[in-house]
Amino acid sequence: MDNGLYFIRVEPAGGGKAENGGILVLRNGRILGGDAFFYYVGNYSSSGGSWKGEFSTKQHTRSDLAVPVFGGREVSVAFAGTYAGETGEIQATSPGGGYRVALRRIADA
Repeated sequence: MDNGLYFIRVEPAGGGKAENGGILVLRNGRILGGDAFFYYVGNYSSSGGSWKGEFSTKQHTRSDLAVPVFGGREVSVAFAGTYAGETGEIQATSPGGGYRVALRRIADA
């Protein structure tokens, strides 16, 4: 994965209503990002169109009305996926289940 600022779309692997968007900064193996309720911090490695890593979520804003992804909990997430050009996809696994994440690069970082 190229260093950059990425827009992400997260949805449960089995479908459902807990869909969310956010951003990730990928830079030299580090992940920083977040959405309206959580921030994400982690690490990744990539080579030849494949990448894998892990990140943790931490809540910064609470909402009684929204249904955040990852069950609205602070979790550690492991992932693996593919990338090509300015887009990527991952399959993520957390204690709350599996998730699909699509990424699109929107700026240099």
